Amino acid sequence: MMANPAHDERLKWIYGSKTNAELEERYNQWADLYDKDVEDDLGFMGPKIVAAALAESVDKTSKVLDAGAGTGAVGEALAALGFEHITAIDLSPGMLEVASAKGAYETLQREVLGETLAFEDDAFDATICVGTLTVGHAPPSSLDEFVPVTKVGGLIAFGMRPNHYETGGFKQKQEALENEGRWKLVSRSAPYQMMPTTEPELMYET
Repeated sequence: MMANPAHDERLKWIYGSKTNAELEERYNQWADLYDKDVEDDLGFMGPKIVAAALAESVDKTSKVLDAGAGTGAVGEALAALGFEHITAIDLSPGMLEVASAKGAYETLQREVLGETLAFEDDAFDATICVGTLTVGHAPPSSLDEFVPVTKVGGLIAFGMRPNHYETGGFKQKQEALENEGRWKLVSRSAPYQMMPTTEPELMYET
């Protein structure tokens, strides 16, 4: 099954953004259609899979930061697993407005990944990031900002395409954080299909 051409055009439009301001405005415009395009029609499985991986290692009473929350698919997945203390951050107020209506989050606020996050150190027991560490979006320096806001011994879980992890600077950043003693890799999944019914060739890792 092929993806709807309208979806493809919107994705090209998003990935064609040149600045954070342009990316924010385009996501604001896309917010009302995003769930139908990505979750319903394309069948993006990343939020449920990464949320399930987090739930295997983190207590349901934990405070969790959903970094790059978008319209709240990760929050919904975590809430369905029993998590109640979830904070959403995203570049786009329009996306956060849609996420807020889903009732999964205690707090929602606009933040830009790659910049200093407006939270105290050790504010969260875990941080999760799905679908945002991608081309033209959050940079590898985002990982630097996840570390201080996550408690020592806490978990940072993210999902992304393995090719972008390898070539986009994320592998090097993660290795640098390990060498500095700020981060320890616990696990890395085998590649899996993130949109198995529409684009089975696209792979993802957690």
